[in-house]
Amino acid sequence: MLETPRLLLRPFTEADLPAFAAMNADPEVMRYFPAPKTEAETAEMLARCTEKWRADGMAFSAVTDHEGAFLGMCGLNCPVGLPVSPCVEIGWRFLSSAWGKGLASEAARAWLAWGWGQGLSEVIAFTPHLNAPSRAVMARIGMAEAPELAFDHPGIPEGDPLRTMYVARIRRPG
Repeated sequence: MLETPRLLLRPFTEADLPAFAAMNADPEVMRYFPAPKTEAETAEMLARCTEKWRADGMAFSAVTDHEGAFLGMCGLNCPVGLPVSPCVEIGWRFLSSAWGKGLASEAARAWLAWGWGQGLSEVIAFTPHLNAPSRAVMARIGMAEAPELAFDHPGIPEGDPLRTMYVARIRRPG
């Protein structure tokens, strides 16, 4: 578990499923994804995150406030099957009620510090070019665009405006 002044970052538990599923079903939260997720799809994602913790020692994880209220997810992940793989990516997704408060940046900085402590030398992030809010978080946490890594996401159909990925990277300081 990681802790910041406002947040707790920890592996998902089954108890997170209702709040996580509600967030993933919110069309506003999921506007830069092909579609909102069903509860069953979110349960599969939660199970994959649990398995990735076992296999990789890192995964997307729950973000709560210090009282335990679910706010979203953030973490490090080793994606497979993408043109940028193998790599370590950082990603985040928050309830719309948590937007505009610096929580994604705070959580991401904590995960980056943890990753540097684990010996990572570089972390990337990617999002559809249209996702200006996530690109802004990338910039706030010190990431710079890596146009040579940009790719078309194989899981998004050709012609879909969400297919072309903006990629940013950050290297371990010092």
